Amino acid sequence: MSLSDVIALLGGVALFLFGMGLMGDGLKKVAGSKLELILYRLSSTPLKGILLGTGVTAIIQSSSATSVMVVGFVNSEMMKLTQAIAVIMGSLIGTSVTGWLIALSSIEGASGALALLNTETLSAVIAIIGILMRMTSKKRAVKQTGDIFLGFSVLMFGMKAMSGAVSGLKSEPAFISVMTGFENPVLGIIAGVAITAILQSASASVGVLQALTSTGAITFAAAFPMLLGIAFGASFPVLMSGLNAGVDGKRTSLTYPIITGLGAVIIGVIFYAVNGILQFSFMGDVQNAFSIALANTEIRIIMVILMAPFMKLVERMVIRAVKDDEFQKAQNRDFERLEERFLNYPSLAVEQSRLVINNMAQKAKANFYDAVKLLPDFNEKGYEKVVRLENQVDKYEDRIGKYLMKITERELSEEQNDAVGEYLHCITDFERISDHALNIAERAREKREKGIHFTDNAWNELHVLSDAVGEIIATAAKAFTDNSLELAVRVEPLEEVIDNLCDEMKIHHIERLQNGECDVQRGYVFNDLLTDFERVSDHCSNVAVAIIELRGEKLLSHEYTDNIKNLHKNNFDEFYEEYREKYHI
Repeated sequence: MSLSDVIALLGGVALFLFGMGLMGDGLKKVAGSKLELILYRLSSTPLKGILLGTGVTAIIQSSSATSVMVVGFVNSEMMKLTQAIAVIMGSLIGTSVTGWLIALSSIEGASGALALLNTETLSAVIAIIGILMRMTSKKRAVKQTGDIFLGFSVLMFGMKAMSGAVSGLKSEPAFISVMTGFENPVLGIIAGVAITAILQSASASVGVLQALTSTGAITFAAAFPMLLGIAFGASFPVLMSGLNAGVDGKRTSLTYPIITGLGAVIIGVIFYAVNGILQFSFMGDVQNAFSIALANTEIRIIMVILMAPFMKLVERMVIRAVKDDEFQKAQNRDFERLEERFLNYPSLAVEQSRLVINNMAQKAKANFYDAVKLLPDFNEKGYEKVVRLENQVDKYEDRIGKYLMKITERELSEEQNDAVGEYLHCITDFERISDHALNIAERAREKREKGIHFTDNAWNELHVLSDAVGEIIATAAKAFTDNSLELAVRVEPLEEVIDNLCDEMKIHHIERLQNGECDVQRGYVFNDLLTDFERVSDHCSNVAVAIIELRGEKLLSHEYTDNIKNLHKNNFDEFYEEYREKYHI
């Protein structure tokens, strides 16, 4: 095989992968968010999940993409682990459709209508249609459909390039020897796993195997174990997607290698055991693109049939493999409080909600403190902790919000109805506090990556401001958990001090810019931090207002600052002076 053949082969692989990606992206854009909605809404039973996984993967041409999508759904609690396992099983079958599309490239030398199906003609026709749709239409959907056609055309050209590059290997003894070596089941499986791990796509790996059939050196004995290895090798990108996911996301990502690994072992053991007895005559048959596509589909269907009865076992295996951590255990204990049976007793349901919100408030507060620590000394472990806690707080808002809405469907007293309304407002504010904590952590990362250093004066001012915001979060959170009017009325004076601090710091920053002590790049990060600190204090003020309203002092939301000042005039002035003396720059 010459250097030009190697370059042609690599170019063919590149075109194949690009075309498949372009086609899949176009399909997803045309479908919009409908595929995702179908996946997590219509997978209520194992059979529905398998069928949906098959259909969606056949459309987007990637079992890995479907599985990664499902990992995200489970991680965000949009889908249960049991549903995800069924969808992943279906994706194993759906991804084999690509092999049948690729098999069209094996149609050569036909006459009449069939001549239109050979690679050159079909690819050219589809490319012409695709480029005309891209260039002549102003509608986005038509342009995206054009991308699908162009992607398929590029895929077919890539396939033809691969086949042409390796066709000369049919007379190479060394190549034939290597292919013969893959008839050893262990070597064949390893080869399939390695190719798929490199290409990050089972469809692409099957395409390469189909291209190699043009050499005449691929027998069923070599293709079968490689197809088993390809099925398992596609689990690598799925596993990678679960690295930064939560516990449930990690469990979901682990189901793919378990299903394909156990499936491959069971199929392989049964097949080779029976072959040892019967000595199948087709083992030496030379394969073509169609026979590879057929064998790939059959293996995956059998794999799903074998593993489908053991979904619960797979679920138990991944749960045992990935243990709940302290974050998860605490969350589960909290969510257990939101018991459906309590809804028949509104006073109990409201109280349970309050207890869970208390813990949510503490997590939002802790996340802010953790984020601020990253400003002077950023580290990835601390950043990941902030991200993870932010995701948890999001889940709290979602779970508590849904539970509170269910409570409103019951017959409530006026006091209970007011409490539920204010709780719904508070969970949004606590969630937003955690969002801004993540923003602060991201600014810390940006500062580290861009090598940004603040002046000593800027650091001193940020230190004062972060201490003030830390106190207002602590005060608001404790005011909520203790239902304390005394603490709640302290929040607004401190919030006004923080606003004044931010205004003063902006003026000082402009002065430093004018004096050449600071630059625009540092200024962007500095101002973004001020905005996040100020927004956090605003949300703390909202929480305090909710508490005051619960205690019977109704306030108009657009006039609440003046109302607080008037209702607690002496206290406001006293607390304002106290905080102004404590936090000044």
